[in-house]
Amino acid sequence: MSNKNKHRDGVVYSTDPGFRYVNRESPNNDETLPPQQQLLRVRRDSKMRAGKTVTIVENFVGTEEDLDKLGKLLKSKCGVGGTVKDGVILIQGEFIDRIMQILTEAGYKVKRAGG
Repeated sequence: MSNKNKHRDGVVYSTDPGFRYVNRESPNNDETLPPQQQLLRVRRDSKMRAGKTVTIVENFVGTEEDLDKLGKLLKSKCGVGGTVKDGVILIQGEFIDRIMQILTEAGYKVKRAGG
């Protein structure tokens, strides 16, 4: 797919001669919100991972650099591996309580998501 078609929302073909594609705006995260203004959601997941559990941190608003720094902090504090991709932090293993404590101490508002 070419870059000009990358952000189209679902319309493949239209018979309307006056139809114009509406490109959705990619999120502009030029600035990172302060930790006090962010509400991060922490959940556990094992789907599509051969039964292995990961802890997911979502809803971070900011630059990729700051997200990478936060991911590195969480991985080092938990002593495990993980990755940062698609705007979420994946930490190997079930560390919901520890991650919530670390994020709270860093000033973030944290909420447990899922069951």
